[in-house]
Amino acid sequence: MILKQLTASVSCLFGAATGLVFITGCQTYEPKPLDLTSHRQHWYSRTTSDEDVRKFAMSLISIDSPRHTEFNPVDGLTLSEGEIVALVFNPDLRMARLRASVTQATAPFAGRWQDPNFNLNILKIAESIPDPWYISSSLSLTIPISGRLNSEKLLAASEVNAELERIAESEWNVLRNLREIWLSWSANQLKMEQTEAIIHELDAIVESTTLLAESGELLKTEAILFAIERETRRTELERIKADLAEEAQNIRSLLGLSPKAPLELQPSLSIQSTVSEAASIEDRNPTLSRLRSEYEVAERTLHREIRKQYPDLTVGPQMESDEGQSRIGFIGGIPLPILNSNRGGIAEARAERDLARAASETAYERITGHLAGLRTRLHGIHIRRASMETTIVPMVDQQLTDAYQLLELGEGSSLVMLESFVRAYEVKLKLIDTQLEDSQTQNAIHFLMGPSSNSTGTQNNNPIP
Repeated sequence: MILKQLTASVSCLFGAATGLVFITGCQTYEPKPLDLTSHRQHWYSRTTSDEDVRKFAMSLISIDSPRHTEFNPVDGLTLSEGEIVALVFNPDLRMARLRASVTQATAPFAGRWQDPNFNLNILKIAESIPDPWYISSSLSLTIPISGRLNSEKLLAASEVNAELERIAESEWNVLRNLREIWLSWSANQLKMEQTEAIIHELDAIVESTTLLAESGELLKTEAILFAIERETRRTELERIKADLAEEAQNIRSLLGLSPKAPLELQPSLSIQSTVSEAASIEDRNPTLSRLRSEYEVAERTLHREIRKQYPDLTVGPQMESDEGQSRIGFIGGIPLPILNSNRGGIAEARAERDLARAASETAYERITGHLAGLRTRLHGIHIRRASMETTIVPMVDQQLTDAYQLLELGEGSSLVMLESFVRAYEVKLKLIDTQLEDSQTQNAIHFLMGPSSNSTGTQNNNPIP
């Protein structure tokens, strides 16, 4: 009779534990096979005018930023429009956001109480006695009196913030890389135009010098030099076209578009920066912001490890039957932090915090030094560019004009004219290279200074697919 009563009591405890499981709701596994064929079709159909891009562009238009302007890629994609497309489709940013979603998915469940623990022991006494069964059951619950759960919640929140800072840094890196290659592609566009122009002029000159050589008015050895120069420029033109094709494909990759996606790019050889020279890199640089958030994670981790050295209380009801005698009561337990006290975890967390501090401090030193070097380089570029535009270019233009005039009067040399012609072309290419170096240096400075407020998708809290 007693055994039946105790069994009923155990059944009640087991039923209560089972009921708690069903109340909380168990999740079920649902397979989701990988389908690269479907993804390939979706990727190949992706364009710069997709609805996702337009929605994101519209969400940015109201923000005070030079690149947040009207989005209309139909007449060709500008650099500012390309930045918007990259923020939506870039594959590296997609992976960064998905990695952050893992942390965001677990954060709401941080700091929860441990699940109750149900124990059941059934033993039969070997000796022959009237009631040989020993039955014991308990339902224990851990009560967090150490404060560990609250520290886990704070740690989870700081980890989410750190992931968002990593996304912002990744977005800024993608925009920097896109601007870098866009500038290079634009410079090559100008070089291609200049090379095509000189080839067109050389075609006419080669035709006339060939006739002069045939009539004996010009040495064939001099006439052939113009043909050699033309073929040299044609070879150079093919190299420039190959570089343009490769850079256009690299731009497609940064934009997250397939190699066959229709894309018309608008060249741009200048960088607009809204960050003042007095802006603080500590507040704006994405790398320093990310390291600062990682230091906060290290702080929270140390706080959690310290709270874990304090014990939590375990209590719960217990029922048992021993030789026909029924007992009911409570169990309780608390660890004694005298041997372990989580010393290893605390020591490791302290070392990790010191490492995070050093990472922020050394990164600040490197970035500040690099920024000073870039500004010195930019100053030198401006001096060289001014010298070329005010001195060398006028001299070359005048030399080319004089050579043409002397040749028309029959007093000039064809070799002098060829040299002047080539020098004028080379100076134009050097001017393009100088402008490219100027813009790329400004882009590097702009990258180190960091974005202005509300200039990336994550910082705007705008939903990006």
